[in-house]
Amino acid sequence: MREVKTLYVDKGEDGVRLDRWFKRRWPHLNHVHLQKLTRTGQIRVDGARAKPETRLVAGSQVRVPPLPDAPPALAKGELDPRDAAFIKSLVIYEDHEVLALNKPSGLAVQGGTKTTRHVDGLLSAWGEGLDRPRLVHRLDRDTSGVLVLGKSPQAAAQLAGAFAKRRVQKIYWAIATGFPKPGDGVIDRSLAKQGIGDREMMAPADLSDPRAETAETEYVTLARAGPRAAWMALWPHTGRTHQLRAHMQFLGHPIVGDPKYNTPASQALSEGLKLQLHARRLVLPHPSRGTLSLEAPISKEMRAGFERFGFDEREADPEPFGRRR
Repeated sequence: MREVKTLYVDKGEDGVRLDRWFKRRWPHLNHVHLQKLTRTGQIRVDGARAKPETRLVAGSQVRVPPLPDAPPALAKGELDPRDAAFIKSLVIYEDHEVLALNKPSGLAVQGGTKTTRHVDGLLSAWGEGLDRPRLVHRLDRDTSGVLVLGKSPQAAAQLAGAFAKRRVQKIYWAIATGFPKPGDGVIDRSLAKQGIGDREMMAPADLSDPRAETAETEYVTLARAGPRAAWMALWPHTGRTHQLRAHMQFLGHPIVGDPKYNTPASQALSEGLKLQLHARRLVLPHPSRGTLSLEAPISKEMRAGFERFGFDEREADPEPFGRRR
């Protein structure tokens, strides 16, 4: 739209916010652009300046300045080029059978209620049908790190089988509250789901509970920041929902930045930090040859935790569980 227009507020739009009134008509406009147009007085209501949150009254006149055209509509199933470039930027390994991404914190693996942007929805960047990579395991939305996919149905089946048969070594890094004693060991505690929806959590449970699932996590302390926090390597031998987060809370040392599995002490320590949990390394059989060892650099969220507590990833033991074997 290249000219100034004056539009009237409809009766059914009485009380609607100005920014939402604009978004209904020009959904391609982002919040920053709308703020600029109102701040500079290019958008006016009944001749006066207005703010994005201004409530409109039926019959009011809205001055609409020249606006950028909407981008060409994408065909059904077509991925926005910016989203394609984003998901491609996460690749840490790729061959004709295996794809590995360094999933960022905050990006869900699959869609769900109120989740429209997720890894599964971005895989169209590689094509559709047989060309589309397939998920073979999961990471929590706020957990960063190595995520493996199969690039063919056969490869995906073999990779998924390796996870199911526990032939994959999964090494996570975490920053835990306090200092676990002993500094290494195994958490062998069954877990069961409690609650529903967003309030669903895993809690310790006796095996007599029909909902209980066996869960085992091996842990090693890599470094400590006095009595405040510890940099941990965690190896889940089973793959239960929220297993590492629930087990660390059970141990009495919740993961820093965890909004669900916490204590007053961990909440105080977590101020300003996101979940300090990162899938650092996966070692697994390749579908057709040898063994793959995949490693992901830590996320910006995890780096913030390292900087706060003085940890240096260059000092990590490359085989933290070797001394326990």
